[in-house]
Amino acid sequence: MIEESNIEQATEALSELGSPQAAVILGSGLSEVLSLPESRVLAFHDVPGFPRPSVAGHTGQVEVGEFNGMTLLVQRGRVHYYEGYTLPEVVLPVRAYARLGVRTLIITNASGGISPGLSPGDLVLIKDHINMLGNNPLRGPNLEALGPRFPDMSYAYDPALLRKAMDSARSLGIPLTEGVYVATMGPSYETPAEIKAFAQLGADLVGMSTVPEVVAARHAGLSVLGISCVTNYAAGVSAQPLSHEEVMETTKRKGAELGRLLTEIVKRMAQEA
Repeated sequence: MIEESNIEQATEALSELGSPQAAVILGSGLSEVLSLPESRVLAFHDVPGFPRPSVAGHTGQVEVGEFNGMTLLVQRGRVHYYEGYTLPEVVLPVRAYARLGVRTLIITNASGGISPGLSPGDLVLIKDHINMLGNNPLRGPNLEALGPRFPDMSYAYDPALLRKAMDSARSLGIPLTEGVYVATMGPSYETPAEIKAFAQLGADLVGMSTVPEVVAARHAGLSVLGISCVTNYAAGVSAQPLSHEEVMETTKRKGAELGRLLTEIVKRMAQEA
């Protein structure tokens, strides 16, 4: 079980990097889409309690530096529930960032496209999510120092940040839409029947991450923006078999565009800070 002391130990180690105002989590194959000049870096294994990624495309580093007038933390890679970690372990980094002083979290991921209008390579703002993990990172004793027992999730993804991201995309000429993300446990990809059921529930995207971190971030009072890169058609949408190699290829191809979008969003955040 993760105790408050575990979070404090991680926070103390991270404090050596600086005092970031915002954090960006870069998901599958996206670890290198955002560069920080003159930054300070810690590997996950150098931060007490931090879980270590075991999946290709997840570097496992925390980096802090000045970026467009803002002190920014970038987490390169993440861990997932399917790797065998508990959800409190999965969200320990986000909780440490909250204790470090981060107030805004931008979270990215790779996803399968469920809605007919989505194609591999599309960038999608997450406007809401459906938790199909069968678990919640807040289960167990509540950490009162972080947030309330029953946090409201009506606006899990901040409407003002969604507008800022959409305005940023328009200014850059980058196509961007909105959708609902459903999180499944994995690591097996979903069946066509499951995807059909998720579509009927209102899901546009499917993946195996993000929701636990968002729940923990909102519990701690952080504002959240989620951006998903559609890397493949979900099962049954296309006859092509699903593979992690396709995920990596698509994120590599679209990484520069996502990096441009993140840069513009952070610049606008810094101007309003």
